[in-house]
Amino acid sequence: MLGLGILGWIIIGGLAGWIGSKIMKTDAQMGIILNIVVGIVGGLLGGFILSLFGTNVEGGGLWFSFFTCLLGAVILLFLVKLVTGRR
Repeated sequence: MLGLGILGWIIIGGLAGWIGSKIMKTDAQMGIILNIVVGIVGGLLGGFILSLFGTNVEGGGLWFSFFTCLLGAVILLFLVKLVTGRR
């Protein structure tokens, strides 16, 4: 696992959440705190999904962690838009 600490994970999660909200076109509705939350929860979701496919998510490094968070954030935002019906 990366030795980033809590601040590192907040930064990676925030960046991934912000880029994910840009991809899903929800950035205007979200603030920085929600971007960070979506990125962190997205990282957990992305890591869980990748582990279901047998991928070692713990030893991937910085970029792998970032793209895992980004993938999870996009999936999470897609599901939120699907449930709420927002476009």
